[in-house]
Formats: sequence, C-alpha cells, structure tokens
Amino acid sequence: MALIRTDALNDPHRDCDICPRLKGFIDQQREKHPDWHNAPVDTWVSAKGDADVRLLIIGLAPGLKGANRTGRPFTGDWAGDLLYATLLKFGFASGEYGAETSDSLQLEQSAITNAVRCVPPENKPVGAEINNCRPFLLNTLNRFPNLNALVTLGKISHDSTVRALSGKISATPFGHNLSQEVGGFRIFSSYHCSRYNTNTGRLTVQMFEDVFENVRNNL
Repeated sequence: MALIRTDALNDPHRDCDICPRLKGFIDQQREKHPDWHNAPVDTWVSAKGDADVRLLIIGLAPGLKGANRTGRPFTGDWAGDLLYATLLKFGFASGEYGAETSDSLQLEQSAITNAVRCVPPENKPVGAEINNCRPFLLNTLNRFPNLNALVTLGKISHDSTVRALSGKISATPFGHNLSQEVGGFRIFSSYHCSRYNTNTGRLTVQMFEDVFENVRNNL
C-alpha cells in the first residue's frame, strides 16, 4: 500500500518545539524532575524489528508519571498494567511487565505509539497539537512493511488515525470493539485503558480483552 510521506521523522526530536504549550509543560517538568524522561516518547517496536510488526497500538499521549517519566509507552501507570497484561495474554508481548524500562518485557509482532508524542497538561491535547503530531503518526504507519492491524485507544487516537489515512470520520466512526477497513488497514477501536474508564465501568478487563481477541483472530 502507498501512503503519502511527509518530511517528518518517525519520532520527534527530544527538544521538539512544534507545540509551544507542550514544550513549555515539558520544560517545567524537567525543572521539577530532572531524572525523568521529559521528552517526546518514541514508538516502541517488537524486539525482532520493524518487519515483525503486524499490529500497531495507538494511544492518546504519554501519561505524566507513566511514559513521560519512563520514556516507554504506557510504562509506569495503570493504563500500562492493563495493556501489557492483555498483550501478554494474546501473544503480542513476552517476558514480564514491571512498570519500568528495566523489566524483561518485549513486544512480539507489535509496536506501540501515541497520537500525540508529548505529555499534555491534564492529559488533554488541543486540536492544533493533535494535528501537529499527525505527520509523525503517518510516517509511523509507513514504517512497518508488514503492518495490517491497528488498535486505536480512545476517540482522539481513532480520529487522528483515520485522518492520517485520508479517511472520513463520518464513514469510520469510533466505537468500542468496532472493526473497520481504512486505507488498506483494519482498525480495531477500543475505549482507552485508563484508570478512569475502568473505575467507572465504561471499560472492563473482559471488554478490553475482547478487542485483542478479535485482533488475534483476524491477524
């Protein structure tokens, strides 16, 4: 499949300043926590390399005390606890998840990225920031030669992915455990695996596992 490449990199530079609000927030966190990652979080890829990746998981943005602290997507917060337990269960990861980059966890046939690569204040990126980061998402979609399945976590991630693939949101609506074809990929959408969603019952462990069971059965 042929996607249109931009002049962006797959991952932003450490001191990316395309979004002034996000750069300012990260600079504040660097002063408060100089030992944290505090930078755009790169896509994490299967230990076997780009060619092994058949599934790309696309989250919203790094969590302040999760990926923004550790430098690895979904590592160090509740969302990672649920995500990585699920990936391990369905064979998209191996080893043990210990909520730190020093654990033995490795991805299998999968990669993980975010629609917005920098931590936003209050976990809420604005529209311009989502748009600014989309070229990196587009290039990430181009990156993996054997990629065919995408899991989008939450509506913002879903909509940004559809737009990156030149799809129409009205024709590809977000819905939990919906499976739709866009731009040569099959998108599996899910509620985000955040603590808020699980605490309120909007997302249960079974509901989340159902998405990845669907992916595994269709991969």
